[in-house]
Amino acid sequence: MKHNHSFPVVKILSVATSIIAIVLVFNLFVHSSVPEPTPEEDPAELSLFQQNYSIHALPMPSELNFAGEAVPMNKTYVRESYDRELLVNTYWQSQTLLLIKRANRYFPIIEPILEAEGVPSDFKFLPLIESGFQERVVSPAGAAGVWQFLEGAAKDYNLEVNKEVDERYHIEKSTVAACRYLKKAYERFGSWTMAAAAYNAGPRGMERQVDRQKITSYYDLLLNEETGRYVFRILAIKSIMADPQKFGFHLGEDDLYPVIPTNDLVVTGAIADFADFALEHGTTYRELKDLNPWLRETFLLNPSQKTYTIKIPKPGAFEVK
Repeated sequence: MKHNHSFPVVKILSVATSIIAIVLVFNLFVHSSVPEPTPEEDPAELSLFQQNYSIHALPMPSELNFAGEAVPMNKTYVRESYDRELLVNTYWQSQTLLLIKRANRYFPIIEPILEAEGVPSDFKFLPLIESGFQERVVSPAGAAGVWQFLEGAAKDYNLEVNKEVDERYHIEKSTVAACRYLKKAYERFGSWTMAAAAYNAGPRGMERQVDRQKITSYYDLLLNEETGRYVFRILAIKSIMADPQKFGFHLGEDDLYPVIPTNDLVVTGAIADFADFALEHGTTYRELKDLNPWLRETFLLNPSQKTYTIKIPKPGAFEVK
């Protein structure tokens, strides 16, 4: 029989190789599992972070009012409800910053209508919390426009709603309708605060709670989550917009969204194609639709020959100044 004297040597080399491989894998695992130092672990970096970033509780005012009606800030649940909405809207910075920017465009349209209709100026904040002044927003329930009218309520207040024309998206007409809704609610409840709550819950909904709880003050009623927060959201936005810098919002005039200057064009007949119509009047389909979101189709048949006023942008209206 022939003996293979190389076998022990090969076996020893194989075992040694395996041991070396295990050691290498172990070292790789150990070193890879140790995280690299992060800036937060660096005392200097942590100190710099702490110096430049902090979150503060917000001071509570001793007095507050909505539409000239005093808010009972001496009550814990009122104070805490307002505190919640003030914190949410202060620290949800991007959303509130957008609200401040958009308000500059829409308040000049809404404020004169509120004054003419005899509705307190504070109601300009209502569509701000309803829709964020996003004209095309539609709620899950089907409420539309900046004032978030349901179709039935819109028609009750003489807004035209059909496939071609939906005046819930007409800023001026929907504001007039909202004013009339609010004035009717005010007559019903004797309070602008309750009228605001009724805008959210509906007059019947508020009446049910008044009858059940035998209380007529919004601030003392136990309401559902949305309605219970509703007026406090308005109050929070009102407070922030009265002094944005106090709450950490720093904007210049150039940061605010401008009012788009327009000319009015009266139309009594049909329009076959809004794209052609726009080009004929020195604008584009997009600009025309942006200014007149209540025109819902690409055309206007207008079989009853109604009179409509369409906004046309003035030359250079959409150019950044």
